[in-house]
Amino acid sequence: MKKVKIKKPVIYSMCIAVSALLLGGLWYIDTSQKSLNKDQDEDLNYVSRLFDDNVISVVSTAATIIRPYNNEQIKALNNFYDYQSDEKAQQNAIINYDTTYIQNNGVSYGGINDTFDVISVLPGKVTSVKEDNLMGKIVTIEHDNNIVTTYQSLSEVTIKEGDNVAQSTVIGKAGQSNLEKDLGNHVLFEVEVNGKYVNPENCFNKTAEELKSN
Repeated sequence: MKKVKIKKPVIYSMCIAVSALLLGGLWYIDTSQKSLNKDQDEDLNYVSRLFDDNVISVVSTAATIIRPYNNEQIKALNNFYDYQSDEKAQQNAIINYDTTYIQNNGVSYGGINDTFDVISVLPGKVTSVKEDNLMGKIVTIEHDNNIVTTYQSLSEVTIKEGDNVAQSTVIGKAGQSNLEKDLGNHVLFEVEVNGKYVNPENCFNKTAEELKSN
């Protein structure tokens, strides 16, 4: 077999050509990848704009205070004692126990024969669970904005001290108390804002911020 001798200039030219082809291929792949990524980013941005422009949030960022029960048959059985209210309302806000008259710092809710679920009116942390001879089982929950709610006259409690509870969490069952036996099954609900008792009836459907600013 006859050997073919290739001159050095020809070899150099071939190497240069191969290198050029490889560099060209790499440049083409890189350019294509960038173009693909750009198209994907544009598609994602379009989808994002599509949702941002047309979707309306239906979740409120600020929870409003709800009633401490979810039974529509429940009603208020007495009044919160307000110095500025009329005489009739004040009389209905006085608790008479063993010849002692006590101003009501909350409102008792009940009016049905059976017991019912008592729920947390806002998210918060349970700071106290105790039992009192007059008031039955008592639960206290601290919320944001220096708001504290207390649930008294419970027959049973389903949470414990230290628990973090969500709004509408069942914290116990309404019961009877020795202080207000004539009310039957009920919950005495109290609200404190910055250490001051406020009328629960004026709190419902308001946010914690609104309640604090009043």
